[in-house]
Amino acid sequence: MNNEIEHGDLRVFVEAVRKGSFSAAAEALGMSAAFVSKRIDVLEAQLAVRLFERSTRRVVITEEGEQVYARAQLILEQLDDMLDDVSERRQEPAGRLRICSSFGFGRNVVAPVIAKLAASHPKLQIRFEVFDRLVDTVAEGFDLDVRIGDNLPPQLVARKLMDNHRILCASPAYLAKYGMPKSLKELASHQCLAIKERDHPFGTWRLRGKAGQETVRVSGALSTNHGEIALRWAVEGAGIVLRSMWDARSYLESGALVQVLPEYTQPASVWAVYPQRLASSGRVRVCVEFLCRHLAESLHAWRDVPGRSGTN
Repeated sequence: MNNEIEHGDLRVFVEAVRKGSFSAAAEALGMSAAFVSKRIDVLEAQLAVRLFERSTRRVVITEEGEQVYARAQLILEQLDDMLDDVSERRQEPAGRLRICSSFGFGRNVVAPVIAKLAASHPKLQIRFEVFDRLVDTVAEGFDLDVRIGDNLPPQLVARKLMDNHRILCASPAYLAKYGMPKSLKELASHQCLAIKERDHPFGTWRLRGKAGQETVRVSGALSTNHGEIALRWAVEGAGIVLRSMWDARSYLESGALVQVLPEYTQPASVWAVYPQRLASSGRVRVCVEFLCRHLAESLHAWRDVPGRSGTN
C-alpha cells in the first residue's frame, strides 16, 4: 500500500460520502464527476480497500469505507486546525471555510459580505452555499451557518449577528377587499400565504404580543416553499404574509404593503452558528466578526434597491 495519500483525495472522498454521489460531490467541489471517480479509484488503490459499492444510479459506502470516513474527517479537521493556528499567530486567517445560509437572505444579503471577506483575507478559501432547508452543520461538513430564527440547536455555538423580527403584512388592495383583521383569531378566515422553508412550521404562526406567545393556524389558496414568491403574492393582493422586517421594510415604506396587527411580531434574529470544535478557530472568529461589522451595512444597501425581496 502506498502511504503517501494526498489530503485532496481525502476531501474528495469525504464530500462524496456526505453528498451520497460522485456527481453531487463533483458539483460541490467544482470538479467533473469523472475526476472525482478517478480520485476515489486512486484512494482505493492506495488503501487496498473498496470504499464504495457503485451502481448506475448511486454509490453506497462500504463497511471499510465507513472506517476510513471517520478517520479521514479527523485528519482533515486536524490539518485545518493546524493551518488555523499558524495563520492566527501570523494574524492572517487562512484555510478552507465552508459557509451556508438560506436562499434569499444568503443570496441577497450574506453573499456580498462574503465577497468582501474574501477580498479582505485572500488566504481564505471560502465556499458559500444556500439551501431551502435546515442544514445539519456538523454532518454536512459546514464550518458556519448564517441563519435567521431564534430556535437554535444547543449542541452548536451561536453568536447573534443582528436583531430582526417578522411581521404580518398585506397589500392595501387585499385589506380593502377583505378588511383589516382585528385579532389573531380572525386570521383563520383570511387568505394567509403559508411558507415552508428551512425550519418554519408550515401553516402555523407563532407570534409574540402583550400577553406573550400565541399560536394561530392559518390557511389559504396559495402556499409555497419560497419567501420571495410569498412576498410577491402579498404585494399583488393575494393575502397576508409573515415576513422578516428586513425583507418587508422597503414595501412598507413605499406603501405597497401595510402592517397587519402591528402589536404582534415573531423574533427572528440573525445568528452565526458553528460546531463546538470550532469555538476557538481563528478563521471562524474572523468571519463572524466580519459579518457582525458588515451585515447591517450590506442589508441597508440591499433593501434600498426597489423591488428586491428574499427568503427568510
